[in-house]
Amino acid sequence: MAQTTTTWLTKDAYDRLKAELDHLRTEGRAEIAEKIESARSEGDLKENGGYHAAREEQAKQEARINHLTELLRNAEVGETPPDDGIIESGMVVTATIAGRERTFLLGSREAALGLDIEVYSENSPLGRALIDHKVGDTVTYEAPNGAEIEVKVIEVKPYTT
Repeated sequence: MAQTTTTWLTKDAYDRLKAELDHLRTEGRAEIAEKIESARSEGDLKENGGYHAAREEQAKQEARINHLTELLRNAEVGETPPDDGIIESGMVVTATIAGRERTFLLGSREAALGLDIEVYSENSPLGRALIDHKVGDTVTYEAPNGAEIEVKVIEVKPYTT
């Protein structure tokens, strides 16, 4: 059984993703259906590249619809976390990571579109290591290559647009 996680999104990000989902469910599906029908009318489906491409596009679109549906169903929208210095989704974190200072939003990568800030998922190794920590804390996390990375938290503040 898949684990359900809450994802923090700004109101703008939620609205943008909801509009994309609405488009894909309506006009998007109609456009794909037209492409499939048009390609189907060209004859033999075994050697019909247009038909197979349209069906592949349909599968990708349905996967995106499913992803957005689940994401929006479990989204925590627009509620800015309290300015209590504790790292959680929706916080902008400045930290020294492996000797380099970086500033990023801890939240959904889907929220990153259109934002002028790097976003790390709260479910990433870095995100999981930082949750519930505060300024001055030093934590480590295991990178995908197995290396232990040290992170020192410098500043934590709620994300604001």
